[in-house]
Amino acid sequence: MSDPVRIEADYLIETAHDPRAAAEAIAGEQSSGTFVPVPGETPELKARAAARIEALEVVGEVPHPSLPGARPPRGGNGVVWRQARVTLSWPLDNLGPSLPNLLATVAGNLFELGQLSGLRLLDIRLPAAFAEAYRGPRFGIAGTRRLAGVEGRPLIGTIIKPSVGLGPEETASLTRTLCEAGIDFIKDDELQADGPACPFEARARAVLRVVNAHADRTGKKVMFALNITGDLDQMRRRHDLVLALGGTCVMAGLNSVGLVGMIELGRFAQLPIHAHRNGWGALSRHPALGWSYPAWAKIWRLAGVDHMHVNGLANKFSEDDASVIESARACLTPMFQGKPCLVMPVFSSGQSAKQAPGTFAALRSTDLIFAAGGGIMAHPDGPAAGVEALREAWSAAIGGTPLPEHARAHPALARALGDAS
Repeated sequence: MSDPVRIEADYLIETAHDPRAAAEAIAGEQSSGTFVPVPGETPELKARAAARIEALEVVGEVPHPSLPGARPPRGGNGVVWRQARVTLSWPLDNLGPSLPNLLATVAGNLFELGQLSGLRLLDIRLPAAFAEAYRGPRFGIAGTRRLAGVEGRPLIGTIIKPSVGLGPEETASLTRTLCEAGIDFIKDDELQADGPACPFEARARAVLRVVNAHADRTGKKVMFALNITGDLDQMRRRHDLVLALGGTCVMAGLNSVGLVGMIELGRFAQLPIHAHRNGWGALSRHPALGWSYPAWAKIWRLAGVDHMHVNGLANKFSEDDASVIESARACLTPMFQGKPCLVMPVFSSGQSAKQAPGTFAALRSTDLIFAAGGGIMAHPDGPAAGVEALREAWSAAIGGTPLPEHARAHPALARALGDAS
């Protein structure tokens, strides 16, 4: 008899107990077991439904527990805190191809088990039934490029700043400046949604009036991601307004609307979904707790988003460059044979012309949105020169020409690099 189809998840665990015993506690808690034997958990049921340990490797020791509340073995002397990589698997029949119930299985009560002083979900591998149950990104990379009219290079983008405080007409005025500067992509800040000072409908009408007028004059329609974050009915209404007004993108905060909210938006949307990850640090900042980005992104990619934020090199946050590139590569790595679920990584946070070569050298792809705020708006010669500088920086990066050398023939880039000559 063939082995039933299974779900797999990789973890980094930390424990003062025997690592295999700790892994067994996780497997029991997250499948058929509990803290004491129960009569109904027969050998036949366990064979059918229990999670199992597929691999375990001790990778090191730490001098102190990484997280509070862990309980070392009773009566143990000379407690040693070990870290191990563990792969667990579950039969698909336990839950079916359901993303919400997948979260309860691979990222549920296990984080608070007393045997553990650290637990981080590193990756998940899902059977093809999930690809059949969820549509994944409707537009992805190819659809985004088609709507934005950009091929062969990154989309150069920016964020409306100040984040809040501008009214609809002020936002539209800034949008006009950015469109005339030659920008490819603009987004609302995640803090700007539908406040009384800048109501969504008034902002959408004002902004898209400018975008459409610019497209009529030039043939280039700038992609503007309007933040529709809200409850389901609000998001549907806001999406439909953007669609009716000729917009080409909507934005929603992943952690704000939740998994079911994003699944429903993905099923409903007829426009690309720009997914903002605000709140991500609470899930990831401690290296012994939470999620790795590749595992987390798989959930949202399958739910139907088209763009995902990955931070940026030399960013203003705590994340290091290697983690940023790993996140971007995850967005560009296929999930299923025949259904890759590729999404456009969005680089932002303190980006400028200076990061283009390093980003391209590490990622080796131009399939990304490169969003710079100050890197465009603070250019000494104005926003148009800021956009030009970013494009020239990427042209140099793709062509393998050092930025200072390329800048000698491109004044906007030279000024962005600090050469005032």
